[in-house]
Amino acid sequence: MELPVINKASAEAPKGGCSAGSCGSTDDQMSHLPEHIRQKVFNHPCYSEEAHHYFARMHVAVAPACNIQCNYCNRKYDCANESRPGVVSEVLKPVQAVKKVLAVAATIPQMSVLGIAGPGDPLANPERTFETFRMLSEQAPDIKLCVSTNGLSLPEQVEELAKYNIDHVTITINCVDPDVGAQIYPWIFWRNKRIKGREAAEILIEQQQKGLEMLVAKGILVKVNSVMIPGVNDKHLEEVSKIVKAKGAFLHNVMPLISEAEHGTFYGLTGQRGPTNEELQALQDACEGDMNMMRHCRQCRADAVGLLGEDRGAEFTLDKIESMDIDYPEAMKMRAEVHAAINEELESKRLAREAKVQLVSIQGTKTKEGARPVLMAVATKGGGIINEHFGHAGEFLIYEASSSGVRFIGHRKTIPYCEGGDTCGDGESALDKTLRVLVGCEVVLCSKVGYEPWGPLEAAGIQPNGEHAMEPIEDAVTAVYEEMRVAGKLAPNPPEQQKVA
Repeated sequence: MELPVINKASAEAPKGGCSAGSCGSTDDQMSHLPEHIRQKVFNHPCYSEEAHHYFARMHVAVAPACNIQCNYCNRKYDCANESRPGVVSEVLKPVQAVKKVLAVAATIPQMSVLGIAGPGDPLANPERTFETFRMLSEQAPDIKLCVSTNGLSLPEQVEELAKYNIDHVTITINCVDPDVGAQIYPWIFWRNKRIKGREAAEILIEQQQKGLEMLVAKGILVKVNSVMIPGVNDKHLEEVSKIVKAKGAFLHNVMPLISEAEHGTFYGLTGQRGPTNEELQALQDACEGDMNMMRHCRQCRADAVGLLGEDRGAEFTLDKIESMDIDYPEAMKMRAEVHAAINEELESKRLAREAKVQLVSIQGTKTKEGARPVLMAVATKGGGIINEHFGHAGEFLIYEASSSGVRFIGHRKTIPYCEGGDTCGDGESALDKTLRVLVGCEVVLCSKVGYEPWGPLEAAGIQPNGEHAMEPIEDAVTAVYEEMRVAGKLAPNPPEQQKVA
């Protein structure tokens, strides 16, 4: 069994998550929450940007039915190569789902969270969802339980959620204006009737807001997901963020619309585009003043397994887990050891950050005021360190370095360069796609980069850097930014827009 590399430095559980400004889980950002609530978040990979480098999650697909239709959704089964919400390879019965969870948790001891997120809506399938939760609460009490919902049936299920100690609920709220909602939702199924148009959106919004208020009153943490749809709700989501924060939501996750035509969604087939990386970041920044923002979301499949950004679901298909002999009480001992070691690592990092902040406050920042911010892309397998070869990276984490520190911006998916070949019908190569994905970045940090992609990266205005392999990401980003400052590369005016052939 492969375990994470841990530096044991402290015995206390961490009280927070990531560096200032990088996610919704730092000590400062959680200072308004009671300690028992903060302890629910620190090791949750979907809530803490730093925890997602260490802790794994899984979803079980036990909820096939849905009570609304979204213009961005097309729930396909047996589509193993697609990574997006609503897609699964197997729909499970509750007893099958529980066996799969036990198998995953025993094999991947870093797994801390089990969520039910589809492929339909969990609360439109209450019997299957709550039977799964009931069995897991009895057989795997060390696993956090979560649910994601569109909110239509939420108010009537809040008591049941509290009964099974569901600590975290995600509600997808794309609007608070029925006129906007009518452009997103063709219909809802409500009280045995199919309702369309503005009336449908009005009912959905009312139920979502009521459910949010009820969850907060129960002390259940609420994350709000919103899909950014250019020209539909992009200008409206700032208002959504203000309202859900006022009602007690803890975290807001603004996600980009997935609109490729091959997915067969209404938006995809009608040419509705998704947002650019720059548009998404601008909206997240605008909302952040009113709400803690989640920026590390991977828009996971409804049967995802493993760390965020990876999917090990193929290792745990029904035929494979049938032959597994699982001694879960024994596995819980190993899981406890692994979790304790990770917690010590996170606490050690937290203390180191605090010490660095205190040192800077005494000495003053070395970076000149007015130096412009720089975006840097990072190739990592996890663990918060630079440990991925450029050619093997299927995604890059994007950080912004500035005179005020390092800020996590988000992630950008690509095709690993070493896979080679064409990636689409117009002959775009894997390297071409990566260069396009990294537009706006001035540095790419990786454990190693080959000679062949080096030249095209430099020609695109992106400096390859393999000198910080196995170093903590934020330390490396800070060091490179300081090197750029010393070399006089941080003039206030931004560089010319990169061009990719």
